[in-house]
Amino acid sequence: MNQGTNVTVTVPKTESEAPIIVGLDIGTTKIAAIAGRKNEYGKLEILGFGRANSNGVQHGQVLNIDQTIKAIQQALLNCAESNPDLEINEVYVGVAGHHIKSLQTRGDIVRQDADTEIKQWEIDQLVENQRKTFIPAGDQIIDVIPQDFHVDNIQNIKDPVGFNGVKVGANFHIITGDRNAIRNINRAVERSGLKTKDLVLQPLASSSAVMSDVDMEAGVAILDIGGGTSDLAVFYEGTLRHTAVIPFGGENITNDIRMGLGVLKSQAEAMKVQFGSALSNEAKANAFITIPGLKGMPAKEISVKNLANIIQARMAEILDFVTYHLKQVGMDNRALNGGVILTGGGSQLTHLIQLTEYITGLNARIGYPTEHLAPNHIDELRKPMYSTCIGLILKGYSDYENKTKDFHQRYTRVAVPGNLKTSDFVNVTEPLKTDAVDTRKRKGLNSFWDKFKDSIIDLFKEETDMEIK
Repeated sequence: MNQGTNVTVTVPKTESEAPIIVGLDIGTTKIAAIAGRKNEYGKLEILGFGRANSNGVQHGQVLNIDQTIKAIQQALLNCAESNPDLEINEVYVGVAGHHIKSLQTRGDIVRQDADTEIKQWEIDQLVENQRKTFIPAGDQIIDVIPQDFHVDNIQNIKDPVGFNGVKVGANFHIITGDRNAIRNINRAVERSGLKTKDLVLQPLASSSAVMSDVDMEAGVAILDIGGGTSDLAVFYEGTLRHTAVIPFGGENITNDIRMGLGVLKSQAEAMKVQFGSALSNEAKANAFITIPGLKGMPAKEISVKNLANIIQARMAEILDFVTYHLKQVGMDNRALNGGVILTGGGSQLTHLIQLTEYITGLNARIGYPTEHLAPNHIDELRKPMYSTCIGLILKGYSDYENKTKDFHQRYTRVAVPGNLKTSDFVNVTEPLKTDAVDTRKRKGLNSFWDKFKDSIIDLFKEETDMEIK
């Protein structure tokens, strides 16, 4: 799961200088901190970057606060080392996990003077009223998102400010979460020396990083495959239609491999990343992975085909959930012309696009967080696993530009560090390298049968040619 923190640097400069916002992604497998600021072209310049292995987080929820704090502090330390000029105070935090739920509501307000134009404060009051919606005990509202407004008999209004009318209302998408789970996130962030500026639903953050206005208008489903959960956000006609947290992610695939093939978790992860495929039909039947034996035990050979079978089974389960949610909200292949955008660390599996298209019936592509990123930063930051983190920075800028939250008016001028710059713009993810795993093909008998099979095929080709002649 990816989560983010917004950091505002408060050393004075000029009032026109934009704030520096940092995303802190508290995930199941990694914790990443990215500091960014928009340049004069409206693109994000990355001013600091740090990551650390995540401990204490399972399925998107903080279970061990002390271990999570250590991982957050290590990520912040690495971020500070990449740019010593940064000062991190406030943070936007992403949230996901099994406890996340959503519901649809509708609200209206009756205006006293129908001849005056609708003001922004009235819309703010309409949104705030929805926070009084009844939700189950133990939950709390994370966000209230207007979908479309109506003024009297005029429907499907994007922004009602400036309209005249007696009654103004809207349909809302309300996101809720378990109060204790949210408290643990805030506690881990605060005990790391930071202040939580806001909580942002992870799939919404990822969506803002990988999606353009054209995607939103065409209709698109964003699937962020994280370590502990896979998060879904569906957009249609420019508005958010549905969100869901699917309780499976990359860690589940790794555990399936570990148990199914009888290997260590580190070996299972290495095999998944380096040799895994989401389509078993595309895996070579005669390719094997050799795993070194433990403490003098003989080496173990793992079939690449068996590995792919395990991965495909779990990924198909995740995609079945996606299909279910799309049908629940009436979004099928006729509505979502933009198809499915896959992002997050799990989206880098080989042949995942083909499996997604087969199961959902929609076109699919990988979503890289480059839509709003300035083109002069290290390739590492362009990987799908950082979509949530970069999206959290964008959420902070949305708050800043729309003045929905208070920000300091003076900021430090911080340059992009040289170690975060690159002249190449490449969206290719380099495969992880591991000393513990190495691929081979079986020699001897397999080679003999391969040659025998090829000779039989050639023989049939010759006979066919003779018949045609």
